[in-house]
Amino acid sequence: MKQHLKQPFPPLAGLKTFLIVWSTQNLSTLGSAMTSFALVVWSYQQQGSALTTALLSVCSYVPYVALSIFAGSLGDRWDKRRTMAMCDTFAALTTLAVLALLKTGQLALWHLYLLNALNGLMNAVQYPVSEVVVTLLTPKDQVQRVSGLLSLSQSLTTLLSPVLATALLGLLGLEAVIVFDLATCAAAVGTLLWGVEFPETPPAEKVPLTRSAGEGVRWLLNQRGVLDLILFLACINLIASMYNAALPAMVLSRPGGGETALGLVEAATGLAHLAGSLLVTVLPQPRSRVRVICNCLLVSMSTENLLLALGRGTGIWCFGAVLGWLLIPMMQANMSALLRLRIPVEMQARVYAARNTLQFFTIPLGYLLGGWLVDRVCEPLMARLGPDAALTALLGSGKGSGAALLFLAIAFAGVAVCLLFRHDRHLWSLEEQDRSAS
Repeated sequence: MKQHLKQPFPPLAGLKTFLIVWSTQNLSTLGSAMTSFALVVWSYQQQGSALTTALLSVCSYVPYVALSIFAGSLGDRWDKRRTMAMCDTFAALTTLAVLALLKTGQLALWHLYLLNALNGLMNAVQYPVSEVVVTLLTPKDQVQRVSGLLSLSQSLTTLLSPVLATALLGLLGLEAVIVFDLATCAAAVGTLLWGVEFPETPPAEKVPLTRSAGEGVRWLLNQRGVLDLILFLACINLIASMYNAALPAMVLSRPGGGETALGLVEAATGLAHLAGSLLVTVLPQPRSRVRVICNCLLVSMSTENLLLALGRGTGIWCFGAVLGWLLIPMMQANMSALLRLRIPVEMQARVYAARNTLQFFTIPLGYLLGGWLVDRVCEPLMARLGPDAALTALLGSGKGSGAALLFLAIAFAGVAVCLLFRHDRHLWSLEEQDRSAS
């Protein structure tokens, strides 16, 4: 064991195609994230409602979750490279529609709801296909490193998108953000169509979509440890999406907040994610992936939400974001490795699609619940309390204090979920399976 730990990681041999696809796809993701950030700010400025803003994400996730289980079956049948190019092109067309509506002065919230729903349909197809592509382009001895690189790209996007979006918004306006997004989409599509080739894969048997989707579900049901891990993440996603619904409402409303403050908090999230991702790329494989997953989520849930609830300024909010997100890449990398080594490659699109339905169906629920609780429960409650009330002394007063109250509640909820699943024996059965696969 000691000798194994001392072995260096293998060089990036055999990853040329992966690195080309990874870099261009993540450039496109950066552009899309910048547009999403800018539109969240724009929508909250229009209505001043957490629920109205949260509906942007709800409209994206509902079709995504509803159709993912069938889209994965299509992903196993279709050419992976052309499918990804088609999805990127569709995303570019919806972004172009936003730009056209904005330039003609006709952009309204319902347009964004509709276009986000269409993008959700596209993502339902693209996500399981991209997961399979990662597997196809990754040698087995590079799985841990690639998992770290995937986390690294996610963290860079989280770090850079609010900073760049805020800068472009301030200097050139919303149109400039959208034009940048379109340029990155063009780069991604061009690379897929003319810059790379993917390994040949055996064609999947053409069976009815319902049967094919059922195969992915049945595989999960027969793997109780994997299923419970996914349900664990589903509960965490419920809490995390409530956090996402409440964050703009609190930071944009409280004294010392605003667009710049929101951008700084999001950037701090990305910086922490980046630092965690760099750690993942250099650390050896842990002795217990399940323990790492449980501990990372426990630390995240017990720090960030509490500091956001009690904090009164950008500095403490940023500090909370750092503590909350520093260990998330380690959790993501170990979960990705567990799944990628466990699921047969010919089944991955179907299984990942079923996973997406189970793991992500709580996200739109969380956005709806979080937005509703802020607007209809927490903010009215804090407004009725007098200056001598304990919650007022703890969380402050005025608009945004209700969102802080929600952060306090989900801090305790997150810890409770982590402790509950930590005692799930089926999760720990994955330990022996992981050692056997290694």
